[in-house]
Amino acid sequence: MPTDAAPDTAPSRRRVVEWSDPALVAKAGQGLDGLAFLRAMMAGDAPPPPLIALLGIDLVSAEPGRVTMRMGPGEYLYNPLGSVHGGALASLLDSVMGCAVHSTLPLGRGYTTLEIKVNYLRAVTAASGPLTAVGEIVHAGRRQAVAEARLSDGAGRLCATASTTCLLIDRPPPAPDPVVAAWTRIS
Repeated sequence: MPTDAAPDTAPSRRRVVEWSDPALVAKAGQGLDGLAFLRAMMAGDAPPPPLIALLGIDLVSAEPGRVTMRMGPGEYLYNPLGSVHGGALASLLDSVMGCAVHSTLPLGRGYTTLEIKVNYLRAVTAASGPLTAVGEIVHAGRRQAVAEARLSDGAGRLCATASTTCLLIDRPPPAPDPVVAAWTRIS
C-alpha cells in the first residue's frame, strides 16, 4: 500500500546503559539487613539492581519504613501516545514500595511482591520534570507487608498512587566462598 507520508528524517536517539552483574548485587546484600543494604547502595558501596540503572532511577533516601526515589521522565520511556509508559511508572512505584518493605527487614529476611495496584492520575512527559516517588510501610507483619507510594512530578503535582502486598521470606544463607571452602578442607 503506497503512502504519502514523508520518511522520518529526524536523527535517531541512543541510550547506553551499564549495569552491575546481578549476582554481585545479590551478594552485596547478603551480609546486611535491609536498611544497611539500601544505604550501601546510596553510598556507592553496593551496586544498584540492573533495572534501576536501566530506568535511570536514583535512590534518594532510606529510613526504616520509608524510601524516596527519583527518575527523569526521559523520552526513551515514552509509549506510542507521547507520554511515559505506565509500565515504567509502575516499575518506579513497585521499586520504592519494595524498598520501603526491604528497609524494615533484618539480616536473613527477604520479600517478593504478591500484588501491586496503580492509579494513574495524570500523564507524564519530559516536560513534567523529575519524578519523585515516596514509598511507606502501612503494615509489617511476620509473613506479609503492605506499602503505599505516591508519585509526584517536578511541580509537586500528584501523578500516580500505588499499593502493594509483599510476601516476607527467609533468605538462604550465603553460599560459601569456594576458595575458602577448598582452603579449609586442605588445612
